[in-house]
Amino acid sequence: MQDWREYRYPGGRRPYASFMQIGIEQARVVGSLIEKRLTTPQQYPLTMNALVLACNQTSNRAPVVNYDESVVESALSQLKDQHLVRFVLPSHGRSVVRYRQVLDEVLGVDDRQLALLAVLLLRGPQTVGELRTRTERMVEFDDLGAVEHDLELMANLGDGLVERRERRPGQKEERWAQLLAVDDPSAIPDPDAISHPHRGAIDVPAHSTSPGALAGGQLAELRDEVMALRSEVEGLRSELTELRANLGG
Repeated sequence: MQDWREYRYPGGRRPYASFMQIGIEQARVVGSLIEKRLTTPQQYPLTMNALVLACNQTSNRAPVVNYDESVVESALSQLKDQHLVRFVLPSHGRSVVRYRQVLDEVLGVDDRQLALLAVLLLRGPQTVGELRTRTERMVEFDDLGAVEHDLELMANLGDGLVERRERRPGQKEERWAQLLAVDDPSAIPDPDAISHPHRGAIDVPAHSTSPGALAGGQLAELRDEVMALRSEVEGLRSELTELRANLGG
């Protein structure tokens, strides 16, 4: 019997996760949902207002963004089509729809691996040390070796959920990057063109690009530089906005 997570590709089979690519806006939304589930479970699932605030917060984000509700709604709709989020209808005294991620259920990862994915989705490529520090609010790792162990497990899950990057000039440590989100929307498969996992295999064109190919090499390094510059600009913009608000301007 065919594994429900597999589809037929030219030249062999690849896991369902191998073409589960999302855009940068969807990455910010699902990453924020994961973070809040692990850090503030009493407020989870999130309302639309809480999710917009989570996406736009200036801490633990790179780059800092300023999404409005329509952007978040669109991202949620696409994530729902890919079965990565669920809409929780009002009940038990709650008056609004709330949203929760199910990436852990779809990919079969635990909370520690989920936390690593969240930080990579929200902040871009990072070293093992940075990942351990930035996941402390969500989960606990005994040491750096435990972090690297979980990263290796995810790197070997299917075609890989994460990958090791070479050291950048002037840096001592290698970094790790997630492979779920892509910057080019045209590289993301149309959910309507993909049959449901339980309905068997589909054919995918031979020229389809894998997440690893999209994220590797010089293109990935250039993208990281752009993301870093964008983060700095957005951070300065946010500080200027806050300063104006404090001055009443």
